[in-house]
Amino acid sequence: MTFLDVLPTMLLIALALVMLGLGLSLRIDDFTRVLGQPAALALALLLQLVVLPAVCFGIVVLFGLSPAYAIGLLILAASPGGVSANLFSHLFGGNVAMNISLTAITTVLSIISMPLVANLAIGQFAPAGPGALPVVPLQFGKVLQVVAVVLIPAGIGMLVAARRADFAARAERPFKLFSIAVLAAFVLVAIVQERHLLIASLASLGPAVALFNLVSLASGFFLARAVGLDRSIAIAIGYEIGIHNATLAMYIALSVLGSVAIGLPAALYSISMYITGALFGMLVLRRRGSLRGT
Repeated sequence: MTFLDVLPTMLLIALALVMLGLGLSLRIDDFTRVLGQPAALALALLLQLVVLPAVCFGIVVLFGLSPAYAIGLLILAASPGGVSANLFSHLFGGNVAMNISLTAITTVLSIISMPLVANLAIGQFAPAGPGALPVVPLQFGKVLQVVAVVLIPAGIGMLVAARRADFAARAERPFKLFSIAVLAAFVLVAIVQERHLLIASLASLGPAVALFNLVSLASGFFLARAVGLDRSIAIAIGYEIGIHNATLAMYIALSVLGSVAIGLPAALYSISMYITGALFGMLVLRRRGSLRGT
């Protein structure tokens, strides 16, 4: 058993801890308010399911990526919002309840959308023939696993907050810092373990991954603001669209398609998204400060 075999499980455990910590800061009222935001839900789903795969296809063609990288990046584009989006939203003033709701919805929808986009990408960039890539099946078990990692820990945290408000208030910050440290440690180990592959692919793949990440973040936030949505909702949508579930994309590449090369876009993205996500959050906070000063 290699590190790549256990990495997805380790990341899921770390992300579950993150969700538990976020649940400590949530209340039922947060979610009832989300139901009163149909425009926000519609915009986020349109971007996630339609616009981003189309934009990603354009980026693949623009950079002339190899078939394996093209398929990997499109699988990443079709992946649902990542649990880390909830953490970024929490840190930079987004509506976390909106994030959790969108993560749950897009994860369930990915049962159909991910195999559809993956198979279209395989058909476009790796046509049938000797050594052809297999068709991606519906990953019901994996999707349910991700849903559980999102909903169950958050639900436990909310239950604790409802019954032990004082404890939740004291534990929220240290638990959040602990969960960030655990997640960062796993990412660091992944970088060290796969540094040779990542360095080798950086020149050809890095610009495309970075552009996709930036377009994803910017489209979610600025389009939400353009249609008049509240800033906290726009931040939530920006991160939900901009921070994808790289773990699920890597799982399909490694476990279903059996290709490390196809998994490299998601691996590189899982590193770069923490940098771009933090920079984007600081930009949003700076814009808010500038607006208040005018």
